[in-house]
Amino acid sequence: MRIAVIDLGTNTFHLMIAQVDKNAHEILHRERKAVKIGEKGINKGEITESAWDRAVAALKEFKKTIEDHQIEKIFATATSAIRNASNGAALVEEIKSQTGIEIEVISGTREAELIHLGASKALDLGAEKNLIMDIGGGSIEFIIADSRKTYWLRSFEVGGQRLVEKFHRADPITSNEIADLHAFFDAELQPLVEACKEHQPSTLIGCSGTFDTLSDIYCEEKGIERDPKATEYLFGKNVFNSIYEDLISKSREERLKIPGMIEMRVDMIVVACVLIDYIVEKLSLTNIRISAYALKEGILYNVLDQLQQSIESE
Repeated sequence: MRIAVIDLGTNTFHLMIAQVDKNAHEILHRERKAVKIGEKGINKGEITESAWDRAVAALKEFKKTIEDHQIEKIFATATSAIRNASNGAALVEEIKSQTGIEIEVISGTREAELIHLGASKALDLGAEKNLIMDIGGGSIEFIIADSRKTYWLRSFEVGGQRLVEKFHRADPITSNEIADLHAFFDAELQPLVEACKEHQPSTLIGCSGTFDTLSDIYCEEKGIERDPKATEYLFGKNVFNSIYEDLISKSREERLKIPGMIEMRVDMIVVACVLIDYIVEKLSLTNIRISAYALKEGILYNVLDQLQQSIESE
């Protein structure tokens, strides 16, 4: 069966096309579009007219690609920006009427579950507990897990686009803005801190977006050619510390010149890295790993699981 997975994120829309059969799958096509659906509206609980237009245009382009690949089934999910917008449901209806694509608006909890599924397929989580983290534009998901079980998970509506618009006004970011972000994290992420006190994770596993770009920057700096089929990207805590100190000292124009940086990440990456640094230091985490898989791969593996169950029940 040939399927399409669409992830309508707050900043980026992703399309992944795969051939799935029983226990196997092959990725046939991947693409992403910097739609920035949360821009200028995320903290007001609305999708602006320009963001609305970009979203519909992106889905129309995805639909053409899907038709070219003769897809049998589409699995489209929307996350924070759409689920929290007063006009989010109307946008979902508009996309359906324009393209025929039905979108499932998933909860933050479901989003975290699917991210965990993706990360667990990419990495051996091992016997020690890990803190899995996915920084989206609208929400951030945290999961505490090892290879045997999930101990705790939660989604917080404090994503990168929200943080940029609320805190990051100077260029480069100032020490006062970083202090304001830390105070905000202290207030908003207290449930995470309490969960980590109880479960004591030692490693941070980052998924998607900012973490992908951080690994790209590291590989460019060291001249490392990354395997396109890799499920874990090269990284580490010391690597992060070095890149972080460089990023917060640079203006937007200077960040754009960093090898490995892409324009769709250049604005959000600073506040996202302030958050990563806060998490690592506050929770005394000793290592950072990066998963190549996240939400969309979690959706794919969920489809594979359902397909296998239907075959076994026949």
